[in-house]
This record gives sequence, structure tokens and C-alpha cells, in this order.
Amino acid sequence: QVQLVESGGGLVQPGGSLRLSCAASGFTFSRYVMSWYRQAPGKERELVAAITSDGGSTNYADSMKGRFTISRDNAKNTVYLQIDSLKPEDTAVYYCNARPTYGLGSYWGKGTLVTVSS
Repeated sequence: QVQLVESGGGLVQPGGSLRLSCAASGFTFSRYVMSWYRQAPGKERELVAAITSDGGSTNYADSMKGRFTISRDNAKNTVYLQIDSLKPEDTAVYYCNARPTYGLGSYWGKGTLVTVSS
């Protein structure tokens, strides 16, 4: 069955960095657009970044440009999110999403919590 398993979250001090990972299984990873979303306490889920199936193109929400870097390794069925210069407002649950390049529907992981605090 389809699984998206996020990891790499935790407690980090402001100014620090994290690399989140999302390991995928149960579908043809290289045919899917992969995205990261986040949901802060009391707020709606929002797009952070997306990457095309071949990794050739990326897209970032305007507010995420500069400190967030999405990448993928199709040989490992894994997508990554590097977050630098973390701020307290980056505190959120970060979710991995997979949607087919052609077709409908998508899959979600259960999320990994990132807490930025001193």
C-alpha cells in the first residue's frame, strides 16, 4: 500500500537548520510531483514547495523563497526539504504530498513536527 513517511523534525533553536525527509513506497515515485506543506497551530495547511517528477523544476510559495530547498532522489524514493535560518514562525507540522504528474488524486503522509524555540 502507499506510504509516505516523514522524518527529521524536532526541536531546534532559532537560526538553526533542519533537513526533513519523506520516504515513499507503494507507487511509482518517479512519476509523481512531490510537495511539502506545513500547518502551524491554529492555521490552515499551506504549500511550502513542490518538485517535478524528474526533479528538473521546483516551485516555492512566495513566503518560503530563500530559506527552503526541496530536492528528491528518485533512486531512493525520497524527497527532502532543507530549512535554513529557522524562525519561531516556522513551527508547524510538515507534511509530504504526492500527486501524479498526469491524473487525479494525491497521497499524504502523517507529518513531522518542527518546533523552533530557544
